[in-house]
Amino acid sequence: MVSPVVLRIIDFLPDKVVSFIANKLIDSYINKYANIKTSGMEKIVGAKSPIIFICNHLSNADGIVMNRLLKDNNVTFVAGVKLTDNKLTKLGFHVAKTINIKPNSADKEAISKIVNTLKQGNNIMIFPEGTRSRSGQMAEAKKGLLLMAKLSKATIVPMGIWGTEKLLPINENNMASEKFNYADVNISVGEPIMLPIKNVDEDKNQYHDRAMHEIMWGIAMLLPEKYRGVYSNLK
Repeated sequence: MVSPVVLRIIDFLPDKVVSFIANKLIDSYINKYANIKTSGMEKIVGAKSPIIFICNHLSNADGIVMNRLLKDNNVTFVAGVKLTDNKLTKLGFHVAKTINIKPNSADKEAISKIVNTLKQGNNIMIFPEGTRSRSGQMAEAKKGLLLMAKLSKATIVPMGIWGTEKLLPINENNMASEKFNYADVNISVGEPIMLPIKNVDEDKNQYHDRAMHEIMWGIAMLLPEKYRGVYSNLK
């Protein structure tokens, strides 16, 4: 892993130099430790922009792996603002385009930036659960995704990832000390989807619950059963 001394030195370097170093470091770790296998990538080619890519979340490695996979798709990542407080995870912000969002709050400024990015024809990558799963299983997603999709009229492309929980396991005590391990990383891409139509007999909350379930099932069905969590028995 990156030594604390190197991380301290990086803090004093110009942004362009840091970006160069961060790209080299992250590429070297992925090349060394991750055996990446993909399926369904052709579905991205057929999806209409703008696109909101959505994925389950297991590790801090998810974003950097997805950034490599989607490097030709003009993707901006939505990331929790707390990641900028950590010297190690902050390196990821020098590798990928990001919009910071405050977790567990109605961050109107961030949502406005996301919607504007999509309306300009650019794509977004978001982890709707809002945080990494500590159990490996999917947790209930945040409903802000619905507002973003509704306001932008973006296509939603579900993606499922597993193996990153072994590649870069969560360290609850010190995120900066998380270490890469050799691991197979699997990524599966689902069919593009649009927001479901509201039924005449549904109130707002019922529709939001059903819509989120249907969207998140798009991710769950791409994963092995043991990763599906709260979305195991939706269909």
